[in-house]
Amino acid sequence: MTKTISSSSDLPDIPVVKRKPFYHHLYVQVIGAILLGILLGHLSPGLGEQMKPLGDTFIKLIKMLIAPIIFCTVVSGIAGMQNLKQIGRIGFKSLVYFEVLTTLALIIGLIGVNLFKPGVGMHIDPATLDGSAIAGYTKAAHDQSVVGFLTNIIPTTVFGAFSEGNILQVLFISVLFAFGLQLLGPLGKPLLDTIDLVAHAFFRMLKIVMYVAPLGAFGGMAFTVGKYGIGSLVSYGNLLLCYYVTGFFFVFVVLNLAARLAGFSLWKFLKYIREELVLVLGTSSSESALPRLMGKLEKLGCEKSTVGLVVPSGYCFNLDGSCINMTVLAIFIAQALDIDVSLYHQVTLLLILLLTSKGAASVTGGAFITLAATLGSIDVIPAAGLVLVLGVYRFISEGGALINVIGNGVAALFVARWEGVLDKEQLKRELG
Repeated sequence: MTKTISSSSDLPDIPVVKRKPFYHHLYVQVIGAILLGILLGHLSPGLGEQMKPLGDTFIKLIKMLIAPIIFCTVVSGIAGMQNLKQIGRIGFKSLVYFEVLTTLALIIGLIGVNLFKPGVGMHIDPATLDGSAIAGYTKAAHDQSVVGFLTNIIPTTVFGAFSEGNILQVLFISVLFAFGLQLLGPLGKPLLDTIDLVAHAFFRMLKIVMYVAPLGAFGGMAFTVGKYGIGSLVSYGNLLLCYYVTGFFFVFVVLNLAARLAGFSLWKFLKYIREELVLVLGTSSSESALPRLMGKLEKLGCEKSTVGLVVPSGYCFNLDGSCINMTVLAIFIAQALDIDVSLYHQVTLLLILLLTSKGAASVTGGAFITLAATLGSIDVIPAAGLVLVLGVYRFISEGGALINVIGNGVAALFVARWEGVLDKEQLKRELG
């Protein structure tokens, strides 16, 4: 909304932009809701736990929109392209980038936990561990396998992928459908236009859903603090300090370098997606930011097909934050149990996680289940040791979710710049 200041001189009228009050910004509302959630969870833990449905309902609303938004974005982007070889190049470059960055994340996690030694001095007897608390995770870990993960990419039915909200399956169907639509030639143009229009409608739905984002953040944070307590932050302070310092190092050194190579400022990018970051902080779910992140990346000048391929696949294969927490937690458990893990076993752990971490997003609590499966396979650190970090894992997973979102945003812009499909002027204008 603007008004003009008239002048009796020959100077033209100067438009004055009326800024929104600060409390109208989504990130301000979400931060306020998070603080209220922390307060309620601390003062009344029982009532805080009862707020869980608010956070769960908001995440369900977001997940309801993720599958159709991915489908429409990928189909519209790929089917509208003239050069099919470019899609193959983008896919290949994305996988190369993901492998390099997740490897660095795992290595940095190992270095961080060996430097900080957060578990040293706890002297916990392995015989006192009660594995029943993580029985559900270890059972799911036992069912996990590389072959099972690969075959799970193909859904039983087309509609099954959408109803279950499996991102990788939806992406697989979207790419196939886009190629099929492109092969139709001019006959497929009306359907392509319709899908593009449907995408706009779903993004409008997303805008409506975001009005209740503060409620979702309030419920999620009230539950977290109410159930696990601020006391767990104190008792596991060394572990949390180790994880977050390591995570900050990865973001502001590794991802900052990737951002500079792609030609943009990481700090300005973080400021640009601040609403998505505080939303993830409140809900402890990186998926809550996925649809808005895709929209903002397109607005930054990243080609639609690149966003559609890189971001959803990144949510499955480029989980930098989850990789850091898996290596940190594994060695922390060994330190707490006074188990000496040799360099050979740490390298073995790293190599196994390079494979198993790629399926971490395919199930609920994926990073925890993947870590249980990995510890079970190397037979040096008991998987039952995971019970030591149950009370603080929610706070660690929040940091992991933040790093995952930042990492996938940087990945899309990096790959777009690498492929030469990033509008540099638009990127500079939006971030500037």
